[in-house]
Order: sequence, then structure tokens, then C-alpha cells
Amino acid sequence: MPDNDTSQALTGVRGLDDVLVGGLTRGRVYLLEGSPGAGKTTIATQFLIHGAARGEKCLYVTLSETEEELRDSARSHGWNLDNIELFELVPPESLLDEQQQQSLLYSSDLELGETTRRIFDTFERVKPDRIVLDSLSEIRLLAQSSLRYRRQILALKHFFSTQNATVLMLDDMTAEVADKTVHSVAHGVIRLEELSPGYGPERRRMRVVKYRGRKFRGGYHDFIIATGGVQIFPRLVSAEHRTSFSRDVITSDTPELDALLGGGVERGSSVLVLGPAGTGKSLLGLVFVAAAVARGERAAMFVFDEEIGLLFNRAKGLGIDMQAMVDDGNLMIEQVDAAELSPGEFSERVRNCVEKHKVRTIIIDSLNGYQASMPEENALILHMHELLQYLNRQGATTFLTVAQHGLVGDMKSPVDVTYLADTVVLLRYFEAAGRVRRAISIIKKRTGAHEDTIREFRIGSFGIRLGQPLTGFQGVLRGVPSFTGEGPGLLKDEKA
Repeated sequence: MPDNDTSQALTGVRGLDDVLVGGLTRGRVYLLEGSPGAGKTTIATQFLIHGAARGEKCLYVTLSETEEELRDSARSHGWNLDNIELFELVPPESLLDEQQQQSLLYSSDLELGETTRRIFDTFERVKPDRIVLDSLSEIRLLAQSSLRYRRQILALKHFFSTQNATVLMLDDMTAEVADKTVHSVAHGVIRLEELSPGYGPERRRMRVVKYRGRKFRGGYHDFIIATGGVQIFPRLVSAEHRTSFSRDVITSDTPELDALLGGGVERGSSVLVLGPAGTGKSLLGLVFVAAAVARGERAAMFVFDEEIGLLFNRAKGLGIDMQAMVDDGNLMIEQVDAAELSPGEFSERVRNCVEKHKVRTIIIDSLNGYQASMPEENALILHMHELLQYLNRQGATTFLTVAQHGLVGDMKSPVDVTYLADTVVLLRYFEAAGRVRRAISIIKKRTGAHEDTIREFRIGSFGIRLGQPLTGFQGVLRGVPSFTGEGPGLLKDEKA
């Protein structure tokens, strides 16, 4: 065949060949099923275009859409179908005649036999390497019974197998009863699903139900239909992405903060910053971003909750020029709309930063927004576990923020991921001397020793400044401390 690989027929769909671990075995029959609008025709068209681009003969047999509809759909993606044979299979004129339909023979007998014969005749004329049959629901209606339908599918499979053609049959799953006939006959089955969340656009996912003699990537994989075709985002498996790197310690260039962290944060680890709204979680991450850029490294920030323009202005007021970092190509920042982005697509964007742009510091602000893109909390934990493991194995240091509910006293997090992070930084408000103040402490660090003290910290044009350990206070984490004895005082106001 024209393609150099005689055993595999690559689909040309971004991410699908990765899920299939190589593509489709040639000379076999495959089923692509999904409800109307799930993306079957788009994938099938990409499959044929990819084959035609490699010099293969391709045939699209349509029983449900007209040739003009197919060409219009292709034009919307910027495709040209001139190198693909399109065969619009409509009932022969004689079968539309009223007298013919009222003959002693059932019209379905004539239609099914005529349909099959015309498919075979067209195949013999074109002799394609790849063929799409769209769709099986029309053949199922003509067959009228499960037995006749199964026999028809077996006849089609036997015919195509003798011709060594790779066949993709589409099924829109519109039958009243789930019919698994083709599942048992097909060499492989791919299912597309479209989900409708309570808010936001539809979400799409796919999975390989069956693939004989082939190990594939199981489970669900998110995908989108964009201009240019379907893009599938293979489920992230961190174990497949091990790399070697030096686990040195990176610093924040703030001596007091580094001392609190036991010298800094180990490269290839994750840091979770917990605290109520306004305590400085985003700023803490920006301090490490600025330090990374100063070292000559690249950083990336994914912002779920705050408008980027506002974040830039706020950071500049604290002495951090994020716009200059972006202009120099050292900082990649992206505003993420949780309602529009699936978890799989988000993981793909993070991977792109690490693998293509060599980013070594990642900020995800915040997990509250990330959770909004998840259907269930359990899914968030699993996604975050794989993403953090992947980033750690790539030598990237990850900072995640979680906004806790409440301002003082006992506060709750919308999701508990403290056990996933290597380091947990806790920020708190507390009241002392008639003022609302901020406290910072490290409650966990897997990769080394750290201070177990609680320090006051302040945010201003100078950035972030930490005070001495609050040894003379008790109950700081509850929000209303009591003075218990002599000790270092609180931070004093900066002089103008």
C-alpha cells in the first residue's frame, strides 16, 4: 500500500492514534458509535483525508447524509474532499414508486438487497484502501429483525475482509433497544459520548470499548470538536513520563520565607498554599515565579479565578512586573474558564508548557476553579494526583492554591488535597492589637526539615515580608490569639 506502514492505518485524528497505541490494524472492520452530534462524521472524514494524503484510495458511502451536506461540513473545517470518492446511496427510483411498494414482495427485502448490491458494486469500482459506511442505523431499519441485521453485517465484514480494506462503520445508536450485534463482529469498537453539564457547553469524551489483539489506553479521554477537526486528549498516565533531573533546592529570594521552608523548596515537588480569600496565596506563588525568572528559567501560571489584567496591576503594585516577564517570553500566563475547559484539555495545556516550552515552575490558581470543571470531587483527586506526579517526574515545581471557606476560626477546604502535596503552607488571619494581621506556617514538608513556627507576614510595595516567630502568642491559628509572655513583637508599619 502507499503508506510506509503496511500494518497500521493511522487515523490522522490528533490524540486518537495515541489512545489506540498506533492506529487501526489494516484489513479489519471497526465500529465508531455515538449519539447524533457526537463527532462520528468528523472523525470518519479525518480518517479518509489522512489516508488520501498518503496516496491511498478512500471511499465514503453515505446512507444518511447527502453528498452536498458532507462537502459543506468539510468546508467548515477547511478540508477538500476532491481526493475522496463520495457515494450517496439513496433508494432506487423504482422503490419509491407507489405500485412497486404495494407488490407481494416486502419493500424492505428489495431495499436491503439493492442497498448491499450497490455498496459492493461501488467498492469493486473504486477498490479503496479505506472505506467509511455511514450509517448502520439505516441498514438496521431495512433489515427489520436482529437475525437479518446480523447476517447482513457478517456478509459485509466477509466481503471487505477478502478485499483487505480498512473499514470504519458508523452507528448513531438511535435504535430503541441497544443492539450489540456489531460489537461482536467488529475488530474494534470506539464509543463517543456527549455530556450536558448543568452549566456551560457540552462536554465530550471517548473510550475504546474493544480492540482485539491490541493493548490500548483504557478509560475515558476528553475530546473537542474545533475548526480543523476532532482533538482528543489522552488520559494522563504519569508513570509513562519518568525523567532524570537534579533535585536541587530552589529559593524564593526572600530570606525569611526560605528559612521558614527549611532553605527553600525542592525541585520537582508540589507546594499547596491554603488560606482564606485575601491572605496572599497568589502573591506567594508569584514570589517563586519572579525568583525562577531571575534564575533564567521559564514559568507558567494558570489563573482560574482572577482577571489577568487585574492580577498584573496588583502584582506591579507589589514590585513584580509580570508584563515584562511575559514580553520577554519567560512567563506564560493563561486565563482558564472552568466552564469551557475539560480536565483532559487542561492537562494537555500544562503538558505543552512543560514539554515544548521547558517550563519548570507551574502555578495553578486555584483548585477551587479547577474543581468547577470536574463532574465529581473524586475525579478531581485522581486528575490532580496524575498531574502532580507527572509534573514532579518532569522536574517541574508546582504551586497550587486553595481558598478555604471562612475567614477566622475553623475553616474548611472545598477539597482536601493536602496528602497529595509535598509541602503545605498555611496562611491565616488573626486579630492582635486592634488590627487584622496575617500569619504563615509550614504544616508539612516531605522533602526535608522546616520551621514549625508561626510567623506574621505583611504584603506591600516591598512584596512580602516576614516577622519573627510569634513565640509570645497562643491561638494564632484560631484567629484570636492571647499574649502568653515575653517574645518578639509584631511587625511594625513601614515608614513612608
